[in-house]
Amino acid sequence: MAAQMAVNSGASLWGPLKELWETVDGAVLRKQPESVHLLDLQLKKHKPHFLSLFKNPPKSAEQREKVRKASTEGIAIQGQQGARLLPEQLLTEAFILSDLFDIGELAALELLLAGEQQQPHFPGLTRGLVGVLLYWDGKLCMANSLRTLIQSRHGKTFTLDLSGELVALTTRFTDELMSQGLTKRILTLVSEINVTREFERLQKERGLGNEKHRKEVSDLIKECRQALADSLFSWTCQSPLTKEDTLALIGNLETVTAQADGSLDSVNLSLVMALLYCLDVSFIEQGTEDREDLLQALPLLTERQYVSAVHSRLMDGQPWKLPGLQAVCRLAWALSLRVLSQLPQGSALVEFTEADEALADQALLGDVFLFMKEGMLGCESFAREEFFIRRLHSLITDFLALMPMKVKQLRNRADEDARLVHMSLQMDSELPSSLRKDLDHLMILIGEFYSKDPFGLEMGLEFWCPTESLQHTSLQGSYLGMALQRPPHKQVVLSKFVRQMGDLLPSTLYISYLRMLKGLANGPQCAHYCFSLLKTNGATHSDNIQGVSGSPVSWEHFFHSLMLYHENLRRDLPNPDAAHYRHPPLRGITQREMEGLTSFLQLLTTIITWSENARLALCEHPQWTPVVVMLGLLQCSVPPILKAELLHCLAAFGKSPEIAASLWQSLEYTQILQTVRAPGQRQAAGIEVELNEIESSCEEYPLTRGFCHLISTLVESSLPVNLGAGLRVPGFQPYLNFLRDSVFLPFPTRAYRRPAEKWEVADSVLEVFHKLLRDYEPQPSDFVQEVVELQGEQVPAHKPPGHSIMFHLLNDSPMLALCLSLLEEGVRQLDTYAPFPGKKHLESAVLHCLCLLDLALEKEVVFMDLLRESQSSLLVSPLEQLLQGVSPQTRRADHIVNIARYLYHSSSNPEAAFQSAKILRRIANYPNIQIRLVGDFTHDQAVSDKLMAGFVECLDNEEAEEEAEKGDDSDAQKKVARIRHETQIHILNLLITSLDLKTPNLALYLLGYEVKKPVSSTNLQDPGVLGCPRSCLHAILSLLQRGTEKRSGPVLTQEAPHLAELCYQVIYQLCACPDTSGPTMRYLRTSQDFLFSHLQHLPFILPGNQIAALSQMSWLMKTAAIELRVTSLNRQRSHTQRLISLLLDDQPHTQHTADGESGMEEETRSVSGFLHFDTVSKVRRKLLSVLDAIHFSQDMPELLQLDFFERTQIEQVISNCEHINEQGHTVCNVKLLHRVLVAEVNALQGMAAIGQRPLLMEEVNSILQQVVERNRVRRSLSAKRHALQSWRSLVETLLTACPVDLIPADDRQLIIRDLLLDLHDKVLSEDAAGELMPIVAGAVFTLTAHLSQSVLSEQQQGVGLEASSGFASIANSALHLILRKLLDFILCTGGGYQRLRAHLYGSLLYYLQIAQKPEEPDTLQTAGKAMWERLTAPEDGFSKLQRENLSIIESYGQALMEVVCRDACDGHEISRMLALAVLDRILSIDRQNQWLVYICNSGYLRSVVESLRQDDAAVQSLLTPQPPLLKPLYIYESKMALLTRVAKTGQGAVELLRCGLVVQLIECQVFDMVPDSDAHRVMRDPSGFIPSPMDRYRQILLPTLRLFQVILTSTSINHQQGAAQVLQWLIVHADTIQSLLRCQELSMGALQELSLLTGSEPAGRDRGRTDLSSTLPSVAYSRVPSLGLVLYLLKNSAADFFRFHQSHRQSLGKLQSLDQLPPEELKELCQGLVSGPGGVEKISSVQRNLLAKRRLVQLINNRAKLLALCSYVIETCLFVLWRHLEYYLLHCTPTDPKDSLLPGAGLFRSRLTDDSFGGLQASGGRGLGLSRVSQQDLDLLKSDMAAGFGEALQRKLLEVEGLYSQVRSRYTFIQALVRRIRGLLRQPKS
Repeated sequence: MAAQMAVNSGASLWGPLKELWETVDGAVLRKQPESVHLLDLQLKKHKPHFLSLFKNPPKSAEQREKVRKASTEGIAIQGQQGARLLPEQLLTEAFILSDLFDIGELAALELLLAGEQQQPHFPGLTRGLVGVLLYWDGKLCMANSLRTLIQSRHGKTFTLDLSGELVALTTRFTDELMSQGLTKRILTLVSEINVTREFERLQKERGLGNEKHRKEVSDLIKECRQALADSLFSWTCQSPLTKEDTLALIGNLETVTAQADGSLDSVNLSLVMALLYCLDVSFIEQGTEDREDLLQALPLLTERQYVSAVHSRLMDGQPWKLPGLQAVCRLAWALSLRVLSQLPQGSALVEFTEADEALADQALLGDVFLFMKEGMLGCESFAREEFFIRRLHSLITDFLALMPMKVKQLRNRADEDARLVHMSLQMDSELPSSLRKDLDHLMILIGEFYSKDPFGLEMGLEFWCPTESLQHTSLQGSYLGMALQRPPHKQVVLSKFVRQMGDLLPSTLYISYLRMLKGLANGPQCAHYCFSLLKTNGATHSDNIQGVSGSPVSWEHFFHSLMLYHENLRRDLPNPDAAHYRHPPLRGITQREMEGLTSFLQLLTTIITWSENARLALCEHPQWTPVVVMLGLLQCSVPPILKAELLHCLAAFGKSPEIAASLWQSLEYTQILQTVRAPGQRQAAGIEVELNEIESSCEEYPLTRGFCHLISTLVESSLPVNLGAGLRVPGFQPYLNFLRDSVFLPFPTRAYRRPAEKWEVADSVLEVFHKLLRDYEPQPSDFVQEVVELQGEQVPAHKPPGHSIMFHLLNDSPMLALCLSLLEEGVRQLDTYAPFPGKKHLESAVLHCLCLLDLALEKEVVFMDLLRESQSSLLVSPLEQLLQGVSPQTRRADHIVNIARYLYHSSSNPEAAFQSAKILRRIANYPNIQIRLVGDFTHDQAVSDKLMAGFVECLDNEEAEEEAEKGDDSDAQKKVARIRHETQIHILNLLITSLDLKTPNLALYLLGYEVKKPVSSTNLQDPGVLGCPRSCLHAILSLLQRGTEKRSGPVLTQEAPHLAELCYQVIYQLCACPDTSGPTMRYLRTSQDFLFSHLQHLPFILPGNQIAALSQMSWLMKTAAIELRVTSLNRQRSHTQRLISLLLDDQPHTQHTADGESGMEEETRSVSGFLHFDTVSKVRRKLLSVLDAIHFSQDMPELLQLDFFERTQIEQVISNCEHINEQGHTVCNVKLLHRVLVAEVNALQGMAAIGQRPLLMEEVNSILQQVVERNRVRRSLSAKRHALQSWRSLVETLLTACPVDLIPADDRQLIIRDLLLDLHDKVLSEDAAGELMPIVAGAVFTLTAHLSQSVLSEQQQGVGLEASSGFASIANSALHLILRKLLDFILCTGGGYQRLRAHLYGSLLYYLQIAQKPEEPDTLQTAGKAMWERLTAPEDGFSKLQRENLSIIESYGQALMEVVCRDACDGHEISRMLALAVLDRILSIDRQNQWLVYICNSGYLRSVVESLRQDDAAVQSLLTPQPPLLKPLYIYESKMALLTRVAKTGQGAVELLRCGLVVQLIECQVFDMVPDSDAHRVMRDPSGFIPSPMDRYRQILLPTLRLFQVILTSTSINHQQGAAQVLQWLIVHADTIQSLLRCQELSMGALQELSLLTGSEPAGRDRGRTDLSSTLPSVAYSRVPSLGLVLYLLKNSAADFFRFHQSHRQSLGKLQSLDQLPPEELKELCQGLVSGPGGVEKISSVQRNLLAKRRLVQLINNRAKLLALCSYVIETCLFVLWRHLEYYLLHCTPTDPKDSLLPGAGLFRSRLTDDSFGGLQASGGRGLGLSRVSQQDLDLLKSDMAAGFGEALQRKLLEVEGLYSQVRSRYTFIQALVRRIRGLLRQPKS
């Protein structure tokens, strides 16, 4: 039992029922695929609920006990572990709720828990109040499900076009319910549930909250009753009820009462209609294919008892509470019996069918038609249901068609009554009491019924029988086929009825007949027929002359009467100055005539509103001149009501622009509104007087409203500029002044007998203002004060009316103040949620006010710009600032808050919410206002909560729908759905705009971030947690999250692509902005798992809207890139790993449902998985499938084909109309272009132009279509660019920012291979758009860089080189493929894309780097291999790959060479540098020298050489203290590197000399500009990026010296030209070189200079004829170094050698045992390669090992080089010593023993022992003769030498040879020299 007692936190009375309704709605109404199965499951589960409809779970003592203990022992909750303790307060509320609704205690507790969970959706309500809403919402879901299931049945009246399987399922299910007594249950519930009673109960237990809550509860209860009644109605529409059920229904109707106004309420109306459909047999006439089956099922035909029971019940029953209702049912039954009697099956039912006449009589006695009009048509829900209308139509027409005798009787009776009335009038006696008005009521019913046509059915057509065969196919009757075919019998009868009733019409029926015609003329075709009828009824012209009028119902009669009235009344036209004007004699028109005239005018208005032909025909009729007569009557003294009708009628005429223009002039001429004052006239006249004196005193304003309506109509079709010219200043201004000053401004203070009229007046006048402002475009001419001449005076001209309205709205004018107070009043009224008179008009007036503000904000920028330019003296303020003013009513600055409060009413007023969102969005563009707004919005907590709730409610709205096509507003529901959608779009755009502004801004407040504290301190929570309200962020996320758990992916991306795109953009902006990024990403990651759940559904494919799909993916991928970067930085490895594997895996992984429980579908899926996944081992990587979704091809619109316009001019106009839209795309403003082109067409004069006009307009259309297409292409390309850019940033983040070890090296290479190949395939396809190439090139560059890096690091780890497949993990074939594609890409870019090729050259360099052999540690052992071994060794992977690369490059031949060389010589600097580098690289591997030959032969080499001289000036500029740019330096270095590469081959060096390289360099003056090294110390760049001037100089000089060295080395010995030229350079720049050689500085650069110079000089000297010393005066001989220096060098080098050797051995040892090294040491090693503090900390361990290894190899090779140098120095020193000693000790003969060469011998010795420098000055200088060496000197030399070159030193030297020279070719060289020197020193004195 305990198991059943667990509490469902979703509330069993609400959650499951909500789910049921969603399933039913999805299956039946939204027709979702695969929903039949789900529906079947749901119906099985909920069958008991349907059978015991609305029955609540009963209370029980056991439950009560369990709930009571929940506060101490806890209670189990489904899906949660263990028991949960609940607070005492909650349990008390649960018991109250349980008693209130009489439901089980557990169910009550569940409702409260669910209420607590749902509370954030209902701000301001407690959990108990939410529980009440949920209780009724659950009931409503149940009722709605029942209704929808019944509607989906197959039946006789309608069909929903559902699948047969679904219909069978629902029919079977509902049949079962019906057989279990559903009808009686519904009838019981409908009579039991009662809003008042429920409210009393709730009130008692405090179960009602604020006004909104009350409204919602009452709406839910009403909707429940309605849905139940509709279920029954839908059933009877489709299938008949059983006998018992029908009788129960009749029984229920017997007790029904009417509302206060005599009409039925909507629930009872549905039940009445249900009965009428039960008794309906009219479908038998329709010959549908399943007619026979339907007849079989009809109990009226098959069950005698059924007929008998219903008949006796309706015939003999007691009088009902509503006799009229009884009459309707009797009439319906009588008609059904009449139909049955005509059927073959009816013969069995004769005893009943004969009673039809009697029944009809009883019905007529019960005033059946009166009740139908008042009781049924009077119900406002009548017009909402199409099948109510159809049934009533068939009832009325059946009566007229099936009972013609009855109709005849009615007419006779009416004629009789008319005579009686006439007599009693003549004799002044009482009217007879027995008068019956049945025909009257029938006519008025027909008039009323057909005058409303909400569904555009035009049912009235059945009353018109086309007599003449109409040419116009659209004007045929409702029957099908040609006009000549005979119309159906019913139609003939009905049209006869209309005609006969009009013949000899008694005066008592005159008005009713006109009203009937008015109803039947409702619709375009009906109006035409009615017009013809009235035309043909008229007498001929000849009759008319004798004063004989034809039928009283004809145009002739009507207009003739009107003219007579006019004639009569005109004579009474009062003198305006006469005193008795106030009470004009009303001797003209009686009340009866007045009604007749009103009816006629209404009929006329209806006809001309619908039929334009009628409008023009009547208006242009020469005798009737209706417009003139009506305007004349308006001047006469007739009651305001009649004048209002006349004005409405004129407005209908004004719908045609042709009539409108002349109507304006007539209006002005007749001075209805007095615009010209006659001189000496004391008081005003015209409508103004009527308004102020007559209407105000009557407190009714029909005339004013009529006038506003007329102006509103006329303004729409034309606004005459020269209105009233000659008599006054021309223009519309007086009318505007009247509407503003006399109608609008005083409207709140006038008195109204009918309260609703106040808002009607406001609405009608605001409508005019709205139209005027909507059509106004500010022009420069509006701001220039023009004058007109009037009666000889110059007076200022009027501005356009729109200008005047703008001016009033941009000032603190009474008009603006009234608009704002109206908005405040409106929102105050709406907040009461109570109906009040005029509510609809108030809402409409508010909407006009909002539109005015929106239009003013939209146009104010242009307006104020023009105003500034015109330097006019007008003063205006921006509206957004005026809106911040203080409201006089509340004394607070709350105008904008009031506007925003309309969002809270979006459910009842979607359009106001839409305009409100639009206005807020416009205001949000101003940053200075945002901060104030945040203050205003948050100032009052209650208002703030409401505003937030309003925004959230708009975003949450489920009814919003995105429309693909804007045009179709015919369906009101669709229109509202579209408006709701646009509101959402505006709110999201508002958020996007605001997020870019400084904090605090509106977006942060609306999205739930801190606005009073720092934004980054926000802690986002799920709604309801820690009191966090539901914010726009929650709304956006719940919009996006819908459907993410299903396979089809987020629903929003499919249903509302643009909305989804903006939602993703908002989220991206929150993640990208530094302030909001932290809290947002934490929340998305922890609470929502947002990114993973969305990325797994990529790519989004929307066949209809590719642009939106790409944008959605772009924002999502950008967000994902940020997330990867952030999680990698924070070391949240599992998050990073999850996303990486989602994006990169090519192994299929199953998706798990939420909560890890495998649901039903999960199991079926895993079964199918078991079957599929073994066959398909790989799936496409997510990143690649996203790339597939971006199509690189773009269809371009073809060029315009123009016949009339000049193409170049049109293109010019188009480009003038272009602007940058919100998304940053350049698009053409189509509306503006349309205006320009139409103006151009209109400007054409002459007959020819008029004839060509249609063709011209057609061409304009084609131009516009072309431009729309162009805009689409631009948007499409931009979306593709954006998507590709985001894809690239995601890929780059994955490869760069994520920890390397998350993607193993082999996978990494395969992934990069796949990405590279796919990218290339897409970009190399024929139709790839050029605009996308740069992004692809950038991505290729990054990918190749990573590929190269990955391969290199893999080789460093020592893997893969031995693998057979080729190179590292990636096969050689793949590498070759990549190279080919890369080269294809380079070639396909042609000439124009040089910057793009820079990326590709970079990629090529990275690619070629792969085949470069990495640095290997020099272990000093390798040289041991013999030369033969090296020659015969197998080719290693590197050289193999290099060879193959080269052959691929060569296969492209000269095309490739041409492109690379061209880029190297000319163009953008970076491309040139990279092209030069590519040439350098290829030349280095090109063993056959094909490229070298090409460069030399094609002249590109000469071009490069000659450019050096041209670069001289630019390079000189680099040596100024602060250089402009370093580009020339880099280019120069690149060129030098290339030339050095060329010079490395003899052939190249010779070619360079031939091109005059050295000559070019001799002419360069930059080498002489040595900077002063000390002066620029101050100017150092602190970052160290810009080198100091001296360094820059060296960067220029050293490459040149190296180049010379290479040339000298490469040109063979006998080629003297090179040496001579180099020498020439040295001589030209001698001063510079001398100063450099003398330089004291011991910096690295200085030493490099010395080394290179000294390297070039000897080479030059050896080869050159002249002795360099002659040109360099005494440079080298300032000091003669002594032999001691050599010895000192020898000793030091030997010591260094051992130090270096030791270090080399240690490093080698570390390298071999790298894994065992302690982490500290690893860190230390890495420090050498990683810059910045803490850099090492962030590196992963794998990376650390790699870096340490690289550093060790560097150190080892460094030491190996030093060892080689030491060894060389030692060998050279020994050689010099040996030669020296050999000469002096063996060959030299001493001359003078006394004259000593070395005077300071003692000092020399002491210094040598000191290991210091012994260098004595030569005494004789240059003239020293060597012949003066004495014997004593030689002895001293010998002894000193012997002391210096001791045993220890010799041992050391031999050890050096042993350690090092064994593997070199010079082995035993040192040994030999040491032996010889020793021999020389030991030699006895000769």
